[in-house]
Amino acid sequence: MKKKKNKVKEYLPLYLMMLPGLLYLLINNYLPMTGIILAFKKLNFSKGILASPWAGLDNFKFLFSSKDAWIITRNTLLYNIAFILVNMVVGIAIAILICEVKNTKMKKIYQSAILLPFLMSMVILSYIVYALLSAENGLVNNTILPLLHIDPIQWYQKPKYWPAILIIANCWKGVGYGCLIYIASLIGIDPTYYEAARLDGANIFQRIWHIDIPALKPIMVIQF
Repeated sequence: MKKKKNKVKEYLPLYLMMLPGLLYLLINNYLPMTGIILAFKKLNFSKGILASPWAGLDNFKFLFSSKDAWIITRNTLLYNIAFILVNMVVGIAIAILICEVKNTKMKKIYQSAILLPFLMSMVILSYIVYALLSAENGLVNNTILPLLHIDPIQWYQKPKYWPAILIIANCWKGVGYGCLIYIASLIGIDPTYYEAARLDGANIFQRIWHIDIPALKPIMVIQF
């Protein structure tokens, strides 16, 4: 009993430090999951969510009997695979480039700049994307395309542009978080590996392939 009490006292500061993170996780990630009950309800707005009658699996039967069920499922899977792979590749590339910067102040500026979109609301980011791609007043249609002698493009009206828009916007917003994790991993690599590689005549790409990428594999698996 005494040993247990001593262990509790020993780890109490760590538990207290962990408490804000656990509370954030509970409030931000787990409490909203109560909304899952909507999938099993026949929602009546006048009665509210909890007072609405239960529908069982009727909503799922309606969804999967529709002709759009396969398209919705396919798009969800493919977009998420694209988001994961593109964010990972871009995040690793940017992390390696930032770690190659020798100026400490500039390195901090680059890290802050890449993280800034991650801290923005998705609503704000969507307005920025709209300001770039708007058919009438967008920066791309009114400034960039005329310089290239290309006619204005209806970015939002044509389905073929949406995969690129969604993937690029998601990458712009989410890549900063993973990038910082990769930077932290790269900083932890023993510098003697790089010194030995230079003595052996390895160029920068060989050092990246044989030192950086193997060191990042555990984090890449966790991120994936």
